[in-house]
Amino acid sequence: MKLISWNVNGLRAVLGKGFMDYFDAADADIFCLQEIKLSEGQLDWDKPGYHAYWNYAEKKGYSGTAIFAKKEPIAVTYGIGVDVHDHEGRVITLEYETFYMIVVYTPNSQNELARLDYRMTWEDDFRAYLKGLAEKKSVIVCGDMNVAHEEIDLKNPKSNRRNAGFTDEERGKMTELLSAGFIDTFRYFYPDQKDIYSWWSYRFKAREKNAGWRIDYFLVSEDLKEKLNDAKIHTEVYGSDHCPVELDIDL
Repeated sequence: MKLISWNVNGLRAVLGKGFMDYFDAADADIFCLQEIKLSEGQLDWDKPGYHAYWNYAEKKGYSGTAIFAKKEPIAVTYGIGVDVHDHEGRVITLEYETFYMIVVYTPNSQNELARLDYRMTWEDDFRAYLKGLAEKKSVIVCGDMNVAHEEIDLKNPKSNRRNAGFTDEERGKMTELLSAGFIDTFRYFYPDQKDIYSWWSYRFKAREKNAGWRIDYFLVSEDLKEKLNDAKIHTEVYGSDHCPVELDIDL
């Protein structure tokens, strides 16, 4: 199976920048989006061959996720069942016969770490949610997780040490998640690969200079390790401040 995840930073905006050409060319079995920035009814989506699932934030023009899947799932769940987290359209879970497919758009800790305390609560609750699913069947989770886990995962680790996405607290929560039985698939295949990122600021010509961060992930439960084929970061694809990431897996 070919799985794609992309933070599009506004789906309507990226539609005018070749999104559908990429979507068609990718021909993914499951295609996941974050930060769609849509409200229900704002977009006519008609893509034959795919089942579409949307989770809109209550706040207009904010957050939101979507999944397009060739195979219809057994069940679909929106959110993680914790009210404080489930108003921003951040999680969709598709249940299949042998695995769960989850898309997530992790909350940003924001300027001056204004939302870091909330982020820590989110991390604990989301990890518990994933662990609960993993007790039943295999888990694949993808999306913008808003953290560069290790120094290798961003261009300028020293100057970003206390910035949102690279605090000790956020990095520690990613370590906890991986230690709970999950694999960072890109690092599984490319443990020492430097200078490959998935997000670049729109400021300071960051993408042109490749001054980026790897904050978009495919994680899988450890029982899927032998089924992994490859993980890719499509830095050649433009249209958003993020680029798509891919997982190829035998399911």
